[in-house]
Amino acid sequence: MRSLALLAAVTVTLSGCSSVGDAFGTPENNIGPCPTAFALHDAHRLVQFNGDEIVYDSIGFTGEITGVRSLCSYYDERPILANLEIDFGFGRGPAAQGREHQYQYFVAVTRRDIGVIHRETFPLNVRFDSAQDRRYFTDTIDAISIPRAEADTSGANFEILVGFELTEEQLAYNRSGQRFRVAAGQD
Repeated sequence: MRSLALLAAVTVTLSGCSSVGDAFGTPENNIGPCPTAFALHDAHRLVQFNGDEIVYDSIGFTGEITGVRSLCSYYDERPILANLEIDFGFGRGPAAQGREHQYQYFVAVTRRDIGVIHRETFPLNVRFDSAQDRRYFTDTIDAISIPRAEADTSGANFEILVGFELTEEQLAYNRSGQRFRVAAGQD
């Protein structure tokens, strides 16, 4: 479990968000919805190439954010408290060097359509056993605290964005729309 603390003053894969006051031990219902939580389309996958060619045999390690879920609670003038679960799929391609790779992903809280309030990067060390070329797991971020300017400020004013830290080349690859489908066209 990880934690993301926000100290700032507040003035592809879309997933649902639930208001669960009981999960946080709060008796009141939220005054509005939770912030939307999702993986950014341009940053939800990572493909590492070893070499200059963009071909299957050059693929090293890969990663994909396959789901984002959040629960939140807020009432009166208290900050929004959110927990986040992020589902990942990782791969080890033919050009991967070694059995372990460190991935980096970020979680950013934004004021909807205005800008980033807080952004933090988290490392994930993934080890592939000798016969493994894929791994799946869920990482949890606990206690994201989003201060609100007023007691009636709704969670709908904020977003929680997730994505991989990418190089310029990896970002350009994602934006190009290219994807490897190893078994495409085969029976």
